Parts: sequence; structure tokens; C-alpha cells
Amino acid sequence: MPLLRAHYTSFAVCRLPLMSNVRPHNTERSTVNIEQFMRGYKAAWEQRDESMFSALFAADGEYHNTPFAIQRGHQQLAEYWHRVKLQEDVRVSYEVLASAVTGGIAHWHVTYQVASEELFRIWAKSTGTNLVARKAGDPLPRMVLDGVLRAEFEGNSCKKCQIWWHSLPQPS
Repeated sequence: MPLLRAHYTSFAVCRLPLMSNVRPHNTERSTVNIEQFMRGYKAAWEQRDESMFSALFAADGEYHNTPFAIQRGHQQLAEYWHRVKLQEDVRVSYEVLASAVTGGIAHWHVTYQVASEELFRIWAKSTGTNLVARKAGDPLPRMVLDGVLRAEFEGNSCKKCQIWWHSLPQPS
């Protein structure tokens, strides 16, 4: 994984000067930081809890799960996160790459067992890939996701979170 870490670290270093120019949407100082946010993100994912997830965000907070899909507000956030209930044995790890007063960047890694055909179809559609060749009765795969998260904070919550990620079935 050293090559990946070097790649993401370079990304973070390139982005850090831009992060220092980010201004909060109001004058309220942020009381949350990227480490606290990532701990909550990890817990919400591993516990498959949409209430925990949406509580990380401001009432009008945004989650960009891809560059082209945005969930806004607690109701949309909870509805989106509900899909993690179709995952089992979720394991999340992360490394904070950059931290600023109003935000931060982290590299994250997730594995989970696909628990339903529905989730498998959702995954295939969201990644823009074809379904993995499976025969009737074959077990559902364990998935590996790897990505980068950029968060902006305001007060005690996340105002905007963007993730860039890729996934694939875990090799046997």
C-alpha cells in the first residue's frame, strides 16, 4: 500500500493550501475536526446506522457520494445511508491526511460482505461497471472500497463532505 499512500499524500499536500483558503459559511468557529468526523463516519458505517450518519451533518449539510450525486439535509442523508443495512461485517479504516481549522482530508478503506442481490445491483450501477460474472447459487462477494474524503465544518457539524472512491470484489 505504500504506493497508494504516496499518491494520496501527494493529493493532500496539493490540496492543503486550498483548504487553508476555505472560509466558513458564517463567522462561527468550527468545534469539530477531521479526526472526530472520521471517528463518527467509521462508527456510523460499521454500525450501519443512518441516524448516526446524518447527525454528523448540519441540518442543510451536503454529502457528495460521487462528484455527480449530492444528498442534502438530514432526511436525504439518512435515506442514502439506509443502503448500508444491506452490508454485513463492515470494516472501516482511515488515515487523516490534512487538517485545517474548517476542514480536512482523509484516506479511507472499507471492506464488507454484500448481503443481498439488491445491494450488488446498486454497487454495479453506481460504479458504472458490469456485474461480476456469477453463476446461479454463487455466493455474493466481499467488497473492497478505497477512497478520499474532503470535509468542511461549521460549528459542531459537517457542512459539506465530498468523497472520491473506487470499489471491486475482494479477490478470493
